[in-house]
Amino acid sequence: SLADKLKSLGVKKGAADLAPPKPRSPYEIDAVVAGTFQSTPRGDVFIVEQTYTADHLHGTAPIVCSLPLSLISQWANDPRLADIPLSRFAFLDTETSGLSGGTGTYAFMVGIARFVDDQFVLRQFFMRDPAEEPAMLEAIAQFLAPAQALVTFNGKAFDAPLLTTRYRLHQIPVPYEGYSHLDLLPLARRLWRDRLESRALKYLEQHVLGLTRSSEEVPGYEIPWLYFDYLKSGDARPLAGVFYHNAMDVVAMAALLAHVNEVMQHPYEGRVEHGLDFIALGKLFEHLGHWEEAARLFEHGLELDLTESDFGVAVKRLSILQKKRGDYSEAIRLWEAAAANGHIYAHIEMAKYYEHKCRDVKTALKWTRSALEHVKHADLPVYMQKHWLEEIAHRLARLERKDSI
Repeated sequence: SLADKLKSLGVKKGAADLAPPKPRSPYEIDAVVAGTFQSTPRGDVFIVEQTYTADHLHGTAPIVCSLPLSLISQWANDPRLADIPLSRFAFLDTETSGLSGGTGTYAFMVGIARFVDDQFVLRQFFMRDPAEEPAMLEAIAQFLAPAQALVTFNGKAFDAPLLTTRYRLHQIPVPYEGYSHLDLLPLARRLWRDRLESRALKYLEQHVLGLTRSSEEVPGYEIPWLYFDYLKSGDARPLAGVFYHNAMDVVAMAALLAHVNEVMQHPYEGRVEHGLDFIALGKLFEHLGHWEEAARLFEHGLELDLTESDFGVAVKRLSILQKKRGDYSEAIRLWEAAAANGHIYAHIEMAKYYEHKCRDVKTALKWTRSALEHVKHADLPVYMQKHWLEEIAHRLARLERKDSI
């Protein structure tokens, strides 16, 4: 019969034949985390809001930048950053369904904080189900509307492109299009690459800002699986740690920005303690073209505890900088000291100086031959020894031709 055929195809005749709805979990997200539901044109979305006072410290660092971002804007090559008021910055971090990005990856939680009326207001937008993504994106757009700049940590490579893909997929205008975007990860790499073994935000938070997270913290690599488990079970209890993790990341970004801005503008006032940090700042200022301040930072770093290797690298960097500045008396002092300690580049630099600046071929020859002897007796990798020998042979031949004229 027709009824039997319909039944074989899975067609149900009435409510009596329908499976009962999935029972509501006693551990829904709003029972686990204190939040509210916001209505949007695309539906409702769950939002958790926390506020921090302007004098809040994250570890030892304030979360408020007390100075304009003039030097950071130079580094970022975005002059707008120096003029945008702090109230127009939005600090953004995502928690996603995958750690590698890609078309199928989506953000199930987005934490965004802005300074509103002298408070740091953090909102965490969470979708209980992937079907709520359009509503979440609409709510995020509303909160971002007053902003003019994003601050992220690896956000240029990950968070922003991922969210942009999702906005376009749902045909919703990208709310931060045209904003300035300050990604703190490349800056952190510049400042702490030589001293710290990791530049991960949590590691910087502990070793630069002086804060260790509580037992609520969950490792980032576990977060996608915790969300998938929640989608299957409806039990949101394990997600409490994800909300904590996300909130700490966003607040840490504000503190890191304030700290970096402070040390770049006032490095000698106690917030920089390590010699390698002064050397890193010197390299950064050299890159920005502030050579006089870069030289001062290098010199200050050399006065603090450095390993022999780091000391040698810093002396070389400072000597080359003094050469660029035209301060040859200081450069020579550094080269002579480095040469006495067996640094081959210093012999070469002395040879260059006497050949090109003093037109003293015989002294240039003396330094070049000295460099050759050091290379022959130094314990160097084969490729490095080959490099030096070729450079010195070329220089030696030219100087001997000049000397024979």
